Amino acid sequence: MTEVFNLDTSYEDLLAQKLMQVDESLDRREGSIIFNATAANTLETIQMLVTLKHMTDLVFADTAPREYLIRRAAERGLFPLGSTKAKLKGVFNIDVPIGSRFSLDELNYEVIEQIATGEFVLECETSGEVGNQYLGTLIPVDYIDGLTAAELTSVLIPGEDEEDTEVFRKRYFNSFNSISFGGNRADYKSKVGGLNGVGGVRVYRAWNGGGTVKLVIINSLFEKPTQKLINEVQEAVDPLDKQGEGLGIAPIDHVVTVVGVNQFPIEITLNLTYRDGWNWGDVESSVQIAIDDYFKELATEWATAQTYEEDHTGLIVRVSQIETRLLSVEGILDISDTLLNGTSSNIELDMESIPVRGGISA
Repeated sequence: MTEVFNLDTSYEDLLAQKLMQVDESLDRREGSIIFNATAANTLETIQMLVTLKHMTDLVFADTAPREYLIRRAAERGLFPLGSTKAKLKGVFNIDVPIGSRFSLDELNYEVIEQIATGEFVLECETSGEVGNQYLGTLIPVDYIDGLTAAELTSVLIPGEDEEDTEVFRKRYFNSFNSISFGGNRADYKSKVGGLNGVGGVRVYRAWNGGGTVKLVIINSLFEKPTQKLINEVQEAVDPLDKQGEGLGIAPIDHVVTVVGVNQFPIEITLNLTYRDGWNWGDVESSVQIAIDDYFKELATEWATAQTYEEDHTGLIVRVSQIETRLLSVEGILDISDTLLNGTSSNIELDMESIPVRGGISA
């Protein structure tokens, strides 16, 4: 008996295929000996096919669950990026001891480095993006003599959660499109993009003469990075006091300069028609959120550039996109005559800039 089926064959189809191969002179009706025997055999076959399909899904990267995707990607030297701890700036009325601990909300922080008089770098003791969420008054875990003011003021290097499975899967497949080797573009993007706090990098060769490389980075929150993050990336890639010596990620004779992405403010003028009973005060915060979300999407697009062409293409802030998103804001009936920095045209940014919201007039 020849059986024709694949791993997605259903029980009903397989049973029908088997019965069609039985001589028509024999009783194949439901309840007959042949039918019952074939049905039992088909059930076992389907169970086998389900197991085989599951095993097949495990070993191919497009369907593998996280555990097996990691094993598959390891064959190419790729591993998911682990979670990291946020580093933040703390301001105190006195110089506090290195190693002293403070709490804010449900999180604890440890002083790890001094920036200036009364200013320190604190590391969140809990890894992940949660460390980026809280700013405000710090409470010392242990008594510190003379301490009367302690404030967590800003995120210096964002903490990151462990790399999401689907993001890792995409990175695995992207690895086939460009080969990372010895300081080429793909090598810089892979290694620098994997550094703590870095959300993306664009690479520019010979920007200041032969042998020079410029890396423009964005932080993992898709915002302009702090100087602290820029300095740490510079040290990891090509230390300033030994540039070109190959003591970091960069190969020997590559003189690398790391800078942060620029922020380009967009002033927005809106002509809104409100629904009955609504006014600007009712919708202002929602409008700001909608615009910030759009600009965040553009910044993410900037960060995920992979090719040479994408690295050398600037973002476009589109009037139509802003108007479309604002029309979904509750309380807004219509919108017209939108101006960006005083013009009705889209704004094309240079290749090293991301947009940020300026003032909004309505």
